[in-house]
Amino acid sequence: MNTNDIGLEIKDSKVLAKKLNELLANYEIYYQNLRNFHWNVTGPNFFELHAKFEELYNAANLGIDEVAERILTLGIRPLSSFEEYISHAAIKEAKEIHEAKEMVEIVRDNLNTLLSLEREVLEIAAEQNDEGTVSMMSEYITGKEKVVWMLSAYLK
Repeated sequence: MNTNDIGLEIKDSKVLAKKLNELLANYEIYYQNLRNFHWNVTGPNFFELHAKFEELYNAANLGIDEVAERILTLGIRPLSSFEEYISHAAIKEAKEIHEAKEMVEIVRDNLNTLLSLEREVLEIAAEQNDEGTVSMMSEYITGKEKVVWMLSAYLK
């Protein structure tokens, strides 16, 4: 049998799952950066940024779960340790960030990294006729593009 439980080629699903695991790792670091910023933001924009960071980390938490479950649906093991996340992520941990504007810039940049990966996943999934992953990535991309636009407008 060369297909997984949902009828996709196992060899193709392994390639896709590798890219999804890369996305998962980056999502996890992005999530933790948001938690950090939520806890540590100060200044005149505290209330709006504290709430925005919480909104974004709650959305990221859902995305993390959906990506991990998609990897499992493809028949592959998702990354699941901080060591794995750090070693597979392009997004870096944001440490000792004190300026609210820098926090927003980091969030925007982290989102752009996630968007780039999601576009790569979308392309691979489309080539494999994996509509489930294509649909998921399309939704993620649309949502993140709007947040990037909003954060960019905030920074101007």
